Amino acid sequence: MKLDPFYLIVDSAGWIERLVPLGVKLVQLRMKDLPEDRLRAEIRRAKAVCAEHGCQLIVNDYWRFAIEEGCDFVHLGQEDLAVADVPAIRAAGMKLGLSTHDETELETALAVTPDYVALGPVWPTILKRMKWAPQGVERLGIWKARIAPLPLVAIGGLNPERLPAVFENGADSAAVVTDITLNADPEARTREWISHTARWR
Repeated sequence: MKLDPFYLIVDSAGWIERLVPLGVKLVQLRMKDLPEDRLRAEIRRAKAVCAEHGCQLIVNDYWRFAIEEGCDFVHLGQEDLAVADVPAIRAAGMKLGLSTHDETELETALAVTPDYVALGPVWPTILKRMKWAPQGVERLGIWKARIAPLPLVAIGGLNPERLPAVFENGADSAAVVTDITLNADPEARTREWISHTARWR
């Protein structure tokens, strides 16, 4: 499986409606603490936009809703994975991406044969408090050697200037949140990311 090298992560269908039409081909909908009806509505809106623009939608965490709404890709963190019904996810024909931060988590992830593995944070990140120190780009090469031929997603502190180091050290896709969503001009920054990742597409 090949992932687009530009992996956008946003927390609402509104962001997806705003940025996917610019040419984004891989996006994760990562929502937290919303009521069930709102979650379903967000997934449906996001799915419709992604279908219209040929973009792969990945739903974070809410695998039951993703199955019920007919989505085809889910991403789980380690805590989510511990309580998820992986056979049900697979029975629904869904692909599965998993987050990892250390060797133990990587072993746990590989035990369920995911479709990709994410490693982070590569650099310091302001997205959320992390108990893990930045991994550094060298760890990407170690992880890639362990998981090949699975795709490796790098996340944490990425920006367009850091992309060559990320891809040269083994990553297949670069995930981004705040470098775009906190930018003064998210549309322009998205176009910049699309342009900067073109050589690896």
